[in-house]
Amino acid sequence: MTGPEPAIRTVLGDIPGDELGICDAHDHLFLRSPLLAGQELDDPEDAARRLRAFRDLGGGTVVQWTPHGMGRRAEDLVALSRATGVRLVAATGLHQARHYAAGTLDGLPEDLAGLFTTELTESIAGTGIRAGLIKVAGDFHGLDAHARRTLSAAARAHHRTGAPVAVHLEQGTAALEVLDLLCGEEGMAPGRVVLGHLGRFPDHVTHREAARAGAYLAFDGPSRAHHATDWRLPGELAELAGAGFADRLLLGGDTTVPGTPGMPFLLGGLRARLELTLGAGLVERILTANPARAFATVWTDPD
Repeated sequence: MTGPEPAIRTVLGDIPGDELGICDAHDHLFLRSPLLAGQELDDPEDAARRLRAFRDLGGGTVVQWTPHGMGRRAEDLVALSRATGVRLVAATGLHQARHYAAGTLDGLPEDLAGLFTTELTESIAGTGIRAGLIKVAGDFHGLDAHARRTLSAAARAHHRTGAPVAVHLEQGTAALEVLDLLCGEEGMAPGRVVLGHLGRFPDHVTHREAARAGAYLAFDGPSRAHHATDWRLPGELAELAGAGFADRLLLGGDTTVPGTPGMPFLLGGLRARLELTLGAGLVERILTANPARAFATVWTDPD
């Protein structure tokens, strides 16, 4: 007798990985932070425009990394998915403490793992929508107390539910420290961890070590003026693929402010550029088969 099959938890329900299609593995439709005052992503019509542009370029799914308390607008995600035909995956979790207004974190329950678990298996804030991943964050070249608390809570929620854990690496740093905590101390399988922003810190040794451990490596946020990402990206991906880690690679648009090229650029500009170096077949795998594995989960309900 076979057990349950892995599924990706979208806002419209669970789907098998082979229905994901071309996937933006890290993006944001809505986002609010004190660090980005006046640059909020808070417009459902703009979100719909971006999703339609992504769909018209062949996009099928967007995995959102906006966590708890940062303006997720979870109540709008079902309508957006239905209206545009793009599958959406929502996130639970917490970002770095500095992304929250003073006092906000004080109002959270002590049991963060319980909060994350509820949003994964029951509902986000009474909306009836369930999250499909846990998003947390490291700090710059290390892990502060807040990061250690939220990462550990994410690991506990993972063990209760099976959910993947996606990690913002500040400027791409502290990847191995994150894996030491999640996989060494907390016992997660590395293949359930997605490390974000690796292109911002082009340490090829760290990239190889993280891939060799079995984690997924997300190269996201292309074409930002303050990050030397685009011109390095083809070579970074080619090196990792040549070393045998093509199945560990993910791509995302990471729209964080209104001027970010984001998800349409991922398919309308970046894909063609990557195909010149990697070939169309490998780029297709990175956009389809890899996220289908990275975000698929054999979901369990906590006791």
